Amino acid sequence: MDIAEVTAKAKVLLEALPYIQDFRGSIFVVKYGGSFMDDPDPVIHTRVAYDIAFLAAVGISVVVVHGGGKAITKAMEGSGLQAKFLNGMRVTDEATVAIVKRTLDEIVNKDVCDAIATAKGKPKGMPGDSVLVCEKLTVDDDGNQVDLGYVGEVTEVKVKLIKKEIAEGFVPVISPVAEGLDGRPYNVNADLVAGRVASALRARRLVYMSDVPGLLSAPPDPASLISTLKISQVDDLKKKGVIDKGMRPKVMSAVRALQEGVQRVHFVDGRLAHSLLLEIFTEKGIGTEIVHG
Repeated sequence: MDIAEVTAKAKVLLEALPYIQDFRGSIFVVKYGGSFMDDPDPVIHTRVAYDIAFLAAVGISVVVVHGGGKAITKAMEGSGLQAKFLNGMRVTDEATVAIVKRTLDEIVNKDVCDAIATAKGKPKGMPGDSVLVCEKLTVDDDGNQVDLGYVGEVTEVKVKLIKKEIAEGFVPVISPVAEGLDGRPYNVNADLVAGRVASALRARRLVYMSDVPGLLSAPPDPASLISTLKISQVDDLKKKGVIDKGMRPKVMSAVRALQEGVQRVHFVDGRLAHSLLLEIFTEKGIGTEIVHG
């Protein structure tokens, strides 16, 4: 290794130093989702896990909320059930919700925890219905009445249980399942869960990791990346169709989280090497950040 290479590495570390000093002791919520979760390349999962372990190692309390839509669909097919969607939302009957809970808690959650443990982090798997309470979802994003079965909207986050694990040095890993008022498990949109958890914890940062570079003004052109988005610009971009069905739950949960005390929200591409660290610890970042403005 020559002196120039060593010096370059030192510069990278020094650029990160003020951010590390500033964020130490803060809570970050990371939504771990998108099709990059289903990528057969284990290197991608390992990189994300190492990023999370790095944040924890420099004194940032990380809480992970994961998705798992493709794993659920695969498990349903294995059980002879057909996945049904209404306006992009999964219809969840009694048979489906049992598969959803089992897949998220016992397969996806375990995989995420195993990856973080490989990176020498200290994950603690937490079934969502142990820390999340919900009521049945009855209205969609556009205000229309819907009946999706066992699909919920989070009304309470049991903050003390999550903070207990944080205080003991763990990285809580939460599945997007909540306990309904009837005591049954409900399927919940993982983007919305991440937003509600971040709000309840008064997180310093909420980061959505997915399989797109961020919010694009002219999708799918990556050159049209919107680096910074103010809350006041959201409605206009929704009307123009820039914030479409796929991004709408993320953006709306981001706006709500900002209004409820989260300082900043980021959208980053989980397929890009160390995108989480590049977004948080560099001046320019590499995704989209949503701010109050």
